[in-house]
Amino acid sequence: MTHSPPPGRPRARIPGPQQPPPPFPRIGAGLWRRCLKGGLALWALTAVAAYTTRGVAPLPVLVLLGGFLIPVVFVLWAYERHGRDLGVSAVLGCFLAGGALGVPGAVLMEAHLLHPSPGRYTGVALAEEAAKLGALVFALRRLPGLRGARAGLVLGAAVGLGFAAVESCACAFDAVLLSDAADLRVVLETEFPRELLAPLGHGLWTAIAGAALLSQRRPNGHFRLAAPVVGTWLGVCVLHAAWDATRGVAGRLVTRVYGVEAVAPGPFGQPYLPRTGAGQEHLFTLLSAGGLALVALLGVAWVWSLSPGDAWRNTP
Repeated sequence: MTHSPPPGRPRARIPGPQQPPPPFPRIGAGLWRRCLKGGLALWALTAVAAYTTRGVAPLPVLVLLGGFLIPVVFVLWAYERHGRDLGVSAVLGCFLAGGALGVPGAVLMEAHLLHPSPGRYTGVALAEEAAKLGALVFALRRLPGLRGARAGLVLGAAVGLGFAAVESCACAFDAVLLSDAADLRVVLETEFPRELLAPLGHGLWTAIAGAALLSQRRPNGHFRLAAPVVGTWLGVCVLHAAWDATRGVAGRLVTRVYGVEAVAPGPFGQPYLPRTGAGQEHLFTLLSAGGLALVALLGVAWVWSLSPGDAWRNTP
């Protein structure tokens, strides 16, 4: 049985309630793996093209792709595993702020405040860690709801990895410009170790400082430079300075063991070892790698102690 429509002007139907769109775009699971595989394949193809053609055209792509691949993959992994509820815009903003604001700020402070001296490594660490923490504050200034240790770990790592990506590209371009010719070996030797160690360096240090900063953030969004924040920042600077001084300390230990004289700009400077032999080179490499591993383990242990039991669980 059908009913005739009521008399009068027909009215438009009001749709029923629908599911509201998510507040941030969703990233599918496993994107970091696909990005890593595709990036490595493209990087290898570009390296082969640069080697076979002996031209400079593939070098910018090689430098930029090599500089950003590992930091971007690690940020995607951190977002997928521990930071989905933080939002893509917050993570991406912190990554961009770390590279676009952190690196220029650190360079300006180092150029105007630091001079060649025995304490230069300490000054560099203080300047770079202050610049990265300032970039984190700038990126989150309009997001008062982001607080807590887990948010600080993820977003601080994003800032540090953005800083590391731009710094690696700058070092690779500088090595190319200072070399006699566009040498592919110079690019690889400069960029490859930095990329592998980026998550254990800048990303790790800024994650620690970010966790302390956001743990002390007020509910209204104001940041507090409380004693735990300042103490954590100083401790991170010590790790940073120790990381940078590892090669210099290793070189001086080699000179002590073999009884040769070294020319170095300071007690922690990179020494010049005249007439080095295979034994000296192996010992220098072993001590350098061991020092970096020790500093990295201290940083990883620190991060693990900062994270509560449920901080590493995947968020929906």
